[in-house]
Amino acid sequence: MAIPTNRAKLATQLRSRLAALTGAVLLAFVAIGFARCGDWVQAVFARTNAAHPLASLAMAPLLFMAVVWITRRTAPLARGSGIPQVMAAAEHPVGIAAGQSLGLGTATVKFFGTLAVLVAGGSAGREGPSVQIGAAIMRAVHRWMRVPLTSGIVIAGGAAGVAAAFNTPLAGIAFAIEELAAAFEQRVAMTVMAAVMLAGLVSLSLDGDYIYFGAMTATIAGTKMLTLMIGAGVVAGVFGGLLGGGFARILIAFAWSQGGWIARMRKRPIVLAGACGVIVAATGYLSDGQSWGTGYATTRALLSGGAAPLSFGPTKFIATVATALSGAPGGIFAPSLSVGAGLGQWLSVAFTWFFPGIAPGAIVLVGVAAYFTGVTRAPLTAVIIVMEMTADRGMILPLMAAALVADAVSTLVCKRKLYHALSLQFR
Repeated sequence: MAIPTNRAKLATQLRSRLAALTGAVLLAFVAIGFARCGDWVQAVFARTNAAHPLASLAMAPLLFMAVVWITRRTAPLARGSGIPQVMAAAEHPVGIAAGQSLGLGTATVKFFGTLAVLVAGGSAGREGPSVQIGAAIMRAVHRWMRVPLTSGIVIAGGAAGVAAAFNTPLAGIAFAIEELAAAFEQRVAMTVMAAVMLAGLVSLSLDGDYIYFGAMTATIAGTKMLTLMIGAGVVAGVFGGLLGGGFARILIAFAWSQGGWIARMRKRPIVLAGACGVIVAATGYLSDGQSWGTGYATTRALLSGGAAPLSFGPTKFIATVATALSGAPGGIFAPSLSVGAGLGQWLSVAFTWFFPGIAPGAIVLVGVAAYFTGVTRAPLTAVIIVMEMTADRGMILPLMAAALVADAVSTLVCKRKLYHALSLQFR
């Protein structure tokens, strides 16, 4: 009896690995298609806004209301970022809630809902949705191949989604460790790394070896300059922790408040979506379009030492809060990077005034890491994702300083971690 048992066990292991690899390849294709569709709809919005500026004032509220109405009617668990849903599903991967959060129907609504938010000029990203969509694809493949579902499968799908969306494989693994997995075991680690590797290879073959924000080299010459940059990282960490923690506190308070005007607004989701759409539209119109979309182009310009209005950071913060509170599908990864760039821009004005030898793009870079950490409270992910997005390893120490300080300050502002607090709604 030992031989058949061993053969059956070996067959199960092979089928499990084949399912993980198949899922990783499929989700990579979807993530790349999602990215290209996201770029396309933002280009459509830009052309529409250029030809008919006043039309954008109506597009955001109307589309926000329509997307929220469709989402609530067809797939309520497709709302918001998608990362909290994956975290909740990883706790009980075979439960009913996990099946609803990671169903292909929910993933489809997430895909098109996020694109609709972007075509309306919403300040949203596709990275959080890519996590939920990736986990849903991985879950579906394992069910089709009759492989038992585990937390590791859900986590691997989410991590591969991050890696494929940003072309940042190390950040995908770090994100799985810090956020998606409460208890990270070696067996889960192997599954995550295999899925991330396959997703990365597919992304590399289709899009080439691209760097999200382009290669940057903020050279630090001498110990004095290094000390100064670490000091800039600490200052950025303080402000990034305050602002990022404030952002997280707003979202958590809005999600869990049981009384007052917030609770009354939550009972009227369509009205809330329309109001948030008005805020997004007005902010975009008054900022001459700076707050529309993901903010990728402006962020890349600032990191390269280019110029942008000082209103970019504040207006992007307002638009991101409004988009996140609307209840429409959409992530906060990319907008948070943009708000962080806006913070870094303000700090660079002060630092380069007193210390002309510092490149403004270097200060912007630590601002990105600081604010992103303040929002997510994932310092390891923040440092790695910024490094991989810019291919700039020379900034590792200032980035670490910024992330560690931002994490500590954000904890004082908001005791609960954003994604963990929001995930409780889906358990």
